[in-house]
Amino acid sequence: MEDVQKHSVHTLIFRSLKRTHDLFVSNQGNLPDVDDQLDKQRRSIKAKDTYGSLLDRVATGSESKRTPSGQSVERPLAITDGSTDTASSMVKFNADARRPDSVLAIPGNNSTSLVRASMPNSGSGAGSNGASNLQLIPKKAPTIPKPKWHAPWKLSRVISGHLGWVRCIAVEPGNEWFATGAGDRVIKIWDLASGKLKLSLTGHVSTVRGVAVSTKHPYLFSCGEDRQVKCWDLEYNKVIRHYHGHLSAVYSLALHPTIDVLATSGRDSTARIWDMRTKANVHTLTGHTNTVASVVAQATNPQIITGSHDSTVRLWDLAAGKSVCTLTNHKKSVRSVVLHPSLYMFASASPDNIKQWRCPEGNFVQNISGHTAIVNCMAANNDGVLVSGGDNGTMFFWDWRTGYNFQRFQAPVQPGSMDSEAGIFAMCFDHSGTRLITAEADKTIKVYKEDDEASEETHPVNWRPDLLKRRKF
Repeated sequence: MEDVQKHSVHTLIFRSLKRTHDLFVSNQGNLPDVDDQLDKQRRSIKAKDTYGSLLDRVATGSESKRTPSGQSVERPLAITDGSTDTASSMVKFNADARRPDSVLAIPGNNSTSLVRASMPNSGSGAGSNGASNLQLIPKKAPTIPKPKWHAPWKLSRVISGHLGWVRCIAVEPGNEWFATGAGDRVIKIWDLASGKLKLSLTGHVSTVRGVAVSTKHPYLFSCGEDRQVKCWDLEYNKVIRHYHGHLSAVYSLALHPTIDVLATSGRDSTARIWDMRTKANVHTLTGHTNTVASVVAQATNPQIITGSHDSTVRLWDLAAGKSVCTLTNHKKSVRSVVLHPSLYMFASASPDNIKQWRCPEGNFVQNISGHTAIVNCMAANNDGVLVSGGDNGTMFFWDWRTGYNFQRFQAPVQPGSMDSEAGIFAMCFDHSGTRLITAEADKTIKVYKEDDEASEETHPVNWRPDLLKRRKF
């Protein structure tokens, strides 16, 4: 048996490459001569077949694009039957055909006719040509606007008097007093200017979770964990109506600004609409699968917005009593929803993010990230200040438009209370937007005001948009 001669890998590869090279060289050498006349004819037929639809639009005369100086500018493209440069002409045609004002020169009967290549969705007027030209301009990268400067807020007053966690706040339309409800089952009314107690209302048999003051009637509405929704007549300081229907604790309530209806929501996973006068349960808004922690009402659609522990926000049609939109962007429970007082927007709060939305469809605007605690409450004023309060006592102040966090601090705890009682359950601005009132777990009510001595020099805006990581979902 003969010994097989072994070659190195390099030798084998070189031989393979040489065989391949020789094979292709021999094929190239055996190619037939190309008939120029047949090649021209073939290219001409192919051009007509490919661009025949444009030949149907041949118009006599000529069109030219006028420059601002009045000179005529033409961009002819010749597709000739006998041209040796037909292939390159077709390349030019493809480049020019994408431009809505390009001009094609196509020969016919020994005369050159100019036609304008019409593009889909392009109009015939000057305005439409301008719009088409605008579409060709490359868009600039979106720039994040610099936030407006806001004065820092500082603690102005601490009000004590409740014997339990303070769970809710409402300021009356005249901006003279505000009401609070707490775990001691008492609703207290305080003078806004002095912070002195004016009145205590007793009647609930469990924690009071929501209060609201009517702008049109001398009525105060309250709800609580005792499943009761009450209407108080402030002229007599007595309960004049009860709204029965909730199957479990009622956590939130809101008054419609123009219609005499009341919206409530709670642990039975529903929101309910009540006729203020007849006490009738007009609608039961079902669809949430967990506690509905927050409900807000506004005059324009969507008139009712709810946030739930099932991690969704729902927008409701008040007339039909049905959900028109469900926002599922949040990953964790939504405990607070707040309307902007002047913009057609709202924000929802969850431990993952605070998200801003645009009405009426609930279009997502932006994430406001950074407050990683359980956000129990939010408030917004006309100056573009958004405040969020956490279950651990942290308060974050944001610029509404840009989401810039211009201040954050830990709310001071009442001396003698435990560290676990550093929680903020509710907050709201007064009607002037200059005072912020918070309801806290240390059984106190705190009033914050802007620091009058602060300026842009002492508290500059530390704006770093390059570090901002917006997640668009």
